[in-house]
Amino acid sequence: MSCSNRFSRCVGNRNYRPVFIIATEGSVTEPSYFEKFKRHEVVIDIVDSGQDSSPSGVLKSLKKHLKNRPLDKGEEAWIVIDRDIWPSEQIEEVYKALSRMSPRGLYHLALSNPKFEFWILLHFEDGNGVSTGTDCDQKLKKYLSGYKKDLSCWNPTLNDLRLAIERAKRMDKEECDWPKKRGTTVYRLVEKLIPND
Repeated sequence: MSCSNRFSRCVGNRNYRPVFIIATEGSVTEPSYFEKFKRHEVVIDIVDSGQDSSPSGVLKSLKKHLKNRPLDKGEEAWIVIDRDIWPSEQIEEVYKALSRMSPRGLYHLALSNPKFEFWILLHFEDGNGVSTGTDCDQKLKKYLSGYKKDLSCWNPTLNDLRLAIERAKRMDKEECDWPKKRGTTVYRLVEKLIPND
């Protein structure tokens, strides 16, 4: 697989680059995916949750990262987590905590159900028939042979990204806070990371 950059961001006369602080549940797949966007006219700061990958653990890591550094103009903080095995109550608590922290809408939740790899799968297909993390992995291996969490040598095209966004939006018709069934809201973050023209 080629590791070249296939899409670029065009910007106008802007004095600053948008900054996205992204705290992830996973320490391999999510960071290797979002690293790809560092090549564009945005700044991405990835926060690893370390040993505690629970939704509340990821929130704690984000808060610790931002403790002495309030968000400035053009900056947003995102938590990227899986539905996975976590109780709905814990996810709801994290969502409410982000809402309280974010009077100006600077803190966001991006959740994938069943897991982040479902978002990756949407770059290739609609994900029909996927209901578990195992289903997701099996389907993904059809497109990324030898897939073992690391995505550093897979580079989606701009068209791949737009198709994934479109597929995810179709599943998010109610514009819910987070997908209670199969789906992902990672598209809400990725839309901000790619060119919009």
